[in-house]
Amino acid sequence: MLARLADQPTERLTVADILAVLRDRAFALLVVILGLPNCLPMPPPIPLVCGLLLALVAAQIVAGRPTPWLPRALLHRSVRREDVERAVNRALPVLRRLERWSQPRMRVFEHAWAVRLVGLLLLTLALGLLVAAPFIGQIPIGIAVCLVGLGFVERDGVLVMAGLAAGSFGLLLSLGFVWAIVAGLDSIL
Repeated sequence: MLARLADQPTERLTVADILAVLRDRAFALLVVILGLPNCLPMPPPIPLVCGLLLALVAAQIVAGRPTPWLPRALLHRSVRREDVERAVNRALPVLRRLERWSQPRMRVFEHAWAVRLVGLLLLTLALGLLVAAPFIGQIPIGIAVCLVGLGFVERDGVLVMAGLAAGSFGLLLSLGFVWAIVAGLDSIL
């Protein structure tokens, strides 16, 4: 599905175009797509935007919505197809290897209550993206978000658990970054 997304014939892809390609796996693949840019060192606005969008998506998962809702203004926002293609092409080799290894297991994550719990944990990871250290601090959280999303796509609870473990590490790094800033400001003042 991600390869099909990168091969769209238009110059720019709107968020509505992306959701149309994702169809019934929109929540899970939206989680993966919002995690992908954070798997690479990115300038500061990228983790903030992805974190805010991920928080919106995660809140809807927690609420039990069947399909994602996004504001109309956001649905009409667009991204250059080349940017989507570049991110997808970098991620596809790793994702293909994960897909070969992944299989449906730990079926507990298919229950509605478990999906909502993971949505709550994704919301926590989204908030971690908002305070991540610039350029490299978002990488562990981005990897975690991608693993959780892929786990949902493939119905693989082991991938979900691996993502949540990586997310714990990423959140600890982000909290350390916030603590360092607060301690530095405290010593200056």
